[in-house]
Amino acid sequence: MALTFSPLLPWPLIAALGVAALVLAALGFWRGMRGSALRALALAALLGAIANPLLVDEQREPLSTVVPIVVDRSASQTATDRTTRTDAALAGLIDRFKAFPRIETRIVEAKDDPDTDTPSTRLFSALSDAIADVPSARVGAAIFLTDGQIHDLPGPDANLGFNAPIHGLITGKADEFDRRIEIIRGPRFGIVGEEQEITLRVFDDGQQSTSAPDAEIAVRINGEAQPPLRAIPGAEVSYRFKVPRGGANVLEFSVAERPGEITAANNRAVHVIEGIRQNLRVLLVSGEPHSGERAWRNLLKSDASVDLVHFTILRPPEKQDGTPINELSLIAFPTRELFVEKIEDFDLIIFDRYQHRNVLPILYYDYIAQYVEKGGALLIAAGPEHASEASIALTPLSAVLPAAPTGRMNEAPFYPRLSEAGQKHPVTRGLEGAAVEPPHWGRWFRTVEVGTPRGQTVMVANDNKPLLVLNRQGEGRVAMLLSDQGWLWARGFEGGGPHVALYRRIAHWLMKQPELEEEALTARASGRSLTVLRQTIGADPGPATVKYPSGRTESLPLTPAAPGLYRAEKRMEETGLYEITSGDLKTLVHAGAVDAPEFKAMASTTETLKPYADKTHGLVTRIASASGDGVTLPSILPVNGEVRVSDPGRLSIRMTGETVLKGIDTLPLFAGFLGLAVLLLAISATWWREGR
Repeated sequence: MALTFSPLLPWPLIAALGVAALVLAALGFWRGMRGSALRALALAALLGAIANPLLVDEQREPLSTVVPIVVDRSASQTATDRTTRTDAALAGLIDRFKAFPRIETRIVEAKDDPDTDTPSTRLFSALSDAIADVPSARVGAAIFLTDGQIHDLPGPDANLGFNAPIHGLITGKADEFDRRIEIIRGPRFGIVGEEQEITLRVFDDGQQSTSAPDAEIAVRINGEAQPPLRAIPGAEVSYRFKVPRGGANVLEFSVAERPGEITAANNRAVHVIEGIRQNLRVLLVSGEPHSGERAWRNLLKSDASVDLVHFTILRPPEKQDGTPINELSLIAFPTRELFVEKIEDFDLIIFDRYQHRNVLPILYYDYIAQYVEKGGALLIAAGPEHASEASIALTPLSAVLPAAPTGRMNEAPFYPRLSEAGQKHPVTRGLEGAAVEPPHWGRWFRTVEVGTPRGQTVMVANDNKPLLVLNRQGEGRVAMLLSDQGWLWARGFEGGGPHVALYRRIAHWLMKQPELEEEALTARASGRSLTVLRQTIGADPGPATVKYPSGRTESLPLTPAAPGLYRAEKRMEETGLYEITSGDLKTLVHAGAVDAPEFKAMASTTETLKPYADKTHGLVTRIASASGDGVTLPSILPVNGEVRVSDPGRLSIRMTGETVLKGIDTLPLFAGFLGLAVLLLAISATWWREGR
């Protein structure tokens, strides 16, 4: 209840009238005039009536005190019996707060974000969201129900937006022990075949054990076991290895689970390194200058990853024109250096319209065949000379060639087309213009006729005659392009064609680029979304099998995405290394963050919340009962006003003094009969006194 005024006249005018009344009253008292007191009382009553005093009575209802309870539902809370303790503690807190009707609890469950690549425990962010619509004066406390592993700590001196205690109820036991392994440093990229180094560390968190002072680290690269490492917990250890292949290489490091560990989820660490091939060395030998020579040369020179060595036979040995040797400016063909001494240095050898003219000794063709058998790559871009008596197919090189010429040329216009196998093969699948009939590209005009080829015929000429043949020979690969007319596409004849894509894919397939393998199984992950691709030139491969990090397996159906390409997508429930198999093929992929904070440290701790509890006079305590079967919760202590001291056994709650206005009652003191009676009484008393 309060006294307020609602004046009938402006306050400056009332003040002037008050001064005048005060002067008149003072003058009357100074001169000793009878009735001065009654006159002053009458003037005061008149001024009071003009000021219009009101007696105001507000009906207010106290607001509730808000106490957010932030429940940690992250992955680390699934270890041992923490989930059970969390549920029991939450139910117990709700029951206890029911005894305090002025306290409003807000339950906030903080879970891992399934869309993030780095899952973590973000309890303070959840707390901020929970009290965003609450005035800071109404927040009585914040209670964290967690294992103490929190990754969004704002800093002890940060302003949390309220002045109330912060309490931490820790779900883990004090004697917990956990061994984990972390990758401290490691390269993201490495050149294939070169040595790289990764630095690891094994940690023993919680209760220390001296029964096994060191740890054995098992190592697997792309699923293949490597010699193990020995490590002392807490000390860094280095692992050196050579990058085995191009593309993604998955390195897995694991330590055996120790008795009594709270979890084995962090006993394994994964590092992915992208293998990069050093510049590929290509030897291009052109038998004679021709229109198609420039197409191959320009393509290979434009590729920054290719080191090209190109020779053209401009003057064969049989050419005799009488020109003195000392006047010739031609470079002698270094046959021995290229095909004997340094042949193993080349990733690909291309014979472009080359014929046997005694430039290469016959024995060198056998060296080239051996080079292919040992893993080398050979491309024959054939022209009319391949059907002649000087064909290199009549040399020892024939042992590795997938097709032998019949000696005839087919000279009729035709559209190069993809064969049934070519529609599935990654070298030719999806070539621009191949999806229509006739193909949306220009014609060629001649091919070399060959017998039944080995390997895969992926492009055909008229009457389904072989045009492009791909074959694996020993450990190497051979390709034969049975026409020299590809340059017509490069020149734009009849609209041109995809010569760049075709030539580049042929060269990269020969050099064993992983993405162009005929039979391949690849998998990639974005966050927890897993995508599996199965490439095949055979029949439907059927479903793939997925092995989860926990060890369980699941069948994953593959659906056709393109000819020879099958695809599957699935959101995975677990974070870790997955093994996918399809027939004899197997691949590994890591879903989720490789170094997620959520799995780095999983032993419960009271240290993360202690600085905040000390600053706000809160309490941090473990709730696991002595027997470990249940929980022991502290009692609740409501406090009026600011909490100034910590209570070691109770959760202090600062009760709010905030209220909400429900209604107002006003009583005018000088209005109505009461005010009129006071004025009449004062004036009548003055009149009566003067009448004496």
